[in-house]
Amino acid sequence: MSTPIELDPNPPRHNWREPQLTRGRRPDWLRVRPADGPNYRHLHELMRSHHLHTVCEEAGCPNIGECWGRGTATFLLLGEICTRSCGFCKIVTGRPTKVDVLEPLRVARTIQKMKLRHAVLTSVNRDELPDGGAFIFAATIRKIRELVPGCTIEVLIPDFMGDADALYTVMRERPEILNHNVETVPRLYRRVRPQAKYPRSLQVLQRAKEMDPEALTKSGLMVGLGERWEEVVQVLEDLRAVDVDIVTIGQYLQPSRFHLPIERYYTPDEFRDLRRIGEKMGFKWVESGPLVRSSYHADGQARLTPRGQAMEAASI
Repeated sequence: MSTPIELDPNPPRHNWREPQLTRGRRPDWLRVRPADGPNYRHLHELMRSHHLHTVCEEAGCPNIGECWGRGTATFLLLGEICTRSCGFCKIVTGRPTKVDVLEPLRVARTIQKMKLRHAVLTSVNRDELPDGGAFIFAATIRKIRELVPGCTIEVLIPDFMGDADALYTVMRERPEILNHNVETVPRLYRRVRPQAKYPRSLQVLQRAKEMDPEALTKSGLMVGLGERWEEVVQVLEDLRAVDVDIVTIGQYLQPSRFHLPIERYYTPDEFRDLRRIGEKMGFKWVESGPLVRSSYHADGQARLTPRGQAMEAASI
């Protein structure tokens, strides 16, 4: 695993990457249409009728209209209350509710009704549970395989406090993609992810690849929180050093005035630069853009996996 490099806290600033003022209206490239349409309304009703949560809603994803409009969603397991208090996240922090052991079946039935070919599962952090909730991920994967055998699966997991056994509980069910986000650069962890550790997140990704070399590993980060350009590039290098295959890079958007402020807006050209840098490093897929989030275009990424390709061929 790559050791994070100690960077000069006050490096010379490149003039062409000077921070932009973030007061007032957002730039044109960050504007999205309000979520609506027949597919969106159908999905919303389906989630409510099955008493399910999606990270699309709980985290205020700007792509909810686009993704729900084409019939895709990211299921949020283990309730809607998180045990951690990350400075960027809209999900509520507090004392979680009791674990719902029937949730995996309801998720699988919903995926079956939606006729999904690819499903994304994530969860809140449940640090009070012995395995961080890994058993619910595993049970949900098993139920999806049972009811929708042709569906590929991505899991976006918490760090499980670094518990290798908890990670193995998930990996032995062989999801096509294992995603764990580093979110930001190491220097900002104390402010952005106070209960997380950057080396621990890299270790999760490294262990996942060792447990199932056939699975793709994936991670993502936000920009606009006060990081420096060279720090972002260093994170990409660290991810490649632990053999991460897919990376997502998007603009941080402040959910409310109580969350961390936006330090700057990155331009579409800068996101294209980051994509080119990532591709040159050897990532199999770099999704980089102002409105990119972890699950954006996840269905396309699943087709990179051997199992995804086999399922795609079988369905033709």
